[in-house]
Amino acid sequence: MGHDWILDVLADLKTFARANGLPALASQLEDASFVAQAEMTSLAEGNGIGVLGERTASGRTSRTAGMR
Repeated sequence: MGHDWILDVLADLKTFARANGLPALASQLEDASFVAQAEMTSLAEGNGIGVLGERTASGRTSRTAGMR
């Protein structure tokens, strides 16, 4: 089954968000889909490099999105 199922889940959530007047959420889910695809491609190619660089971990960050 692999990781492809997550793309379907994100697509369903994005459809729901758009249909229910949640455009900001839909946009964030589009971004999440892009990140998921990039990381899955990286894993499949065996290079272990995600969109944040090598050996990144998931979790919270102390930065606010869009801020430097």
